Amino acid sequence: LDDDLAAQDQKFQRRRIPVGHEGDEEISIRPYNGSILVSGASGSGKSTLTAGLLEAIMERKYQVCLIDPEGDYEAFAGMVTIGDERHPPSLDQILQSLEKPGAQVVVNMIGVQLADRPAFFATLLPRLQEMRLRTGRPHWLVIDEAHHMLHAGWAPASAELAGELKNIILITVHPEHVAPSALQAVDVMFAVGTAARDVVKEFAETIGVPEPHVQSKEVDLRKALVWFRETDALRQIDLLPPKVERKRHKRKYAYGELDPDRSFFFKGTKGQLNLRAQNLMVFLQLAEGIDDETWNYHLRQGDYSKWFREGIKDEDLSKEVTQVEENAALNPRESRELVKKAIEQRYTAPA
Repeated sequence: LDDDLAAQDQKFQRRRIPVGHEGDEEISIRPYNGSILVSGASGSGKSTLTAGLLEAIMERKYQVCLIDPEGDYEAFAGMVTIGDERHPPSLDQILQSLEKPGAQVVVNMIGVQLADRPAFFATLLPRLQEMRLRTGRPHWLVIDEAHHMLHAGWAPASAELAGELKNIILITVHPEHVAPSALQAVDVMFAVGTAARDVVKEFAETIGVPEPHVQSKEVDLRKALVWFRETDALRQIDLLPPKVERKRHKRKYAYGELDPDRSFFFKGTKGQLNLRAQNLMVFLQLAEGIDDETWNYHLRQGDYSKWFREGIKDEDLSKEVTQVEENAALNPRESRELVKKAIEQRYTAPA
């Protein structure tokens, strides 16, 4: 009654959530009263790590509400998705779905304009927190692109709701851009990728605490760094892989709205243009309308294959378009058609 069993936490092991191994030791996290940060560069494995966490949490019958700004988790097994690229998610539908204790819910915000997504989330979060105060559910709130949803200027609606910033998984490339009030609740941090140590350092600086030191002299890039703030231990662990490989959500790239830093810009030979393609369908429309000189300028620089590889995260498409870019015998019409065909076969053809 004094502290909601917090002092007895170490005695309760049965419901803990396994996340990986360090040697022969199983590493697990508490299933309640804590929050998690998952961070690393784009393409470093954050989604794979998150998928494993979600599976482990749902296997133990905890309810999850996943905030998915870019439609990355629509096909996640065992979860119902609310919203798509044509229909923004409904607040009432989200809350009605979560009233069923067994429902696992993805809030797909791809149908919400990019600039409006933080405001939509700001409206939804107090409703979810009020539901938690009333029912204790959803047990876990997962927030992808947390640096957009809980940006540095964000503040909780009330002191009471600020106390409910727990059992949250924050996923972000930029922990330094997340609201400090949200980061202060984090007691376990996962850092992945080649810059894992830098990410840990950024997080420590943002919340104003000393950076922990890893025991080993070298960081194994195949492992994840996990900082348990309660003990100030920074450990390297082998993560539990997700049992079901997550399907790549392609509609996000075909019809959604990518961030400006992940969009393609037709600039022209002298920077006279600034035409933004925020998805592949807009890219194809602009490609048809621009002049041959502009098309060839980006083609010969390898800009298209670079965007498909880095912005769209499609290595196969990038490789195929690279062959088009390197074929000097093609005229602009022919190269346009080949690039268009490569995109449509992957993103608009029937399954």
